[in-house]
Amino acid sequence: MPLDTARVQAIFFDIDGTLADTDDAMVQRIARMLKPAAFLFKKRDPHPFARWAAMTAEGPANLFYGTTDRLGLDELTSPVVDWLHNLRGEGKPKHFLLIPGIMEMLDNLRSRYPLAVVTARDQRGAEAFIRQYDLEPYFKTVVTARTCRRSKPHPMPVLAAAEALGVPVEACLMVGDTTVDMRSGRAAGAQTVGVLCGFGTRDELVKHGADVILETTASLHEMLPE
Repeated sequence: MPLDTARVQAIFFDIDGTLADTDDAMVQRIARMLKPAAFLFKKRDPHPFARWAAMTAEGPANLFYGTTDRLGLDELTSPVVDWLHNLRGEGKPKHFLLIPGIMEMLDNLRSRYPLAVVTARDQRGAEAFIRQYDLEPYFKTVVTARTCRRSKPHPMPVLAAAEALGVPVEACLMVGDTTVDMRSGRAAGAQTVGVLCGFGTRDELVKHGADVILETTASLHEMLPE
């Protein structure tokens, strides 16, 4: 179903791969780990292999999120989820990289829509990212893996954000880079935007219900009515 922009009254953002350039952060982290073995790689550069490893790791991570959701084990497996986020370079503020153009996009949208963060990372990690870029004024609510009993891809986080903003969930737009984001938004009844600046691919985002695909989150404001 094509995106109905006239329906949108609030926008929810994932963080990793959507606002933060987490895939590049993970590539840099893996490359640093491989530096002692640089002689094994073409031109002594481990970065191409590091990028392949980062992209490959997303599949098992999404499988883990989906399995824990189906079994209702989100709370019991939260330490493992935190470890996965740390592995992807999301643990410390110095690792956070903002996707180019994000600030301009947020500046444009915050006067037009209430904005929220809906993320699978823990409260500490989400707050660290928001503090690093002084984003507190931009988001009216932040839903993390600890806000609800269930985390994405369950619909509960999206429903919680809609309730916090006082906006019907069908008038909300979930923006993310992975199938987990698409599944959570669709299951809640929200519209969804898949972005290609993170871990997900066009085919898998469309397969799991993205109403529209953007090359980067930074162009979101251009497709929404003034």
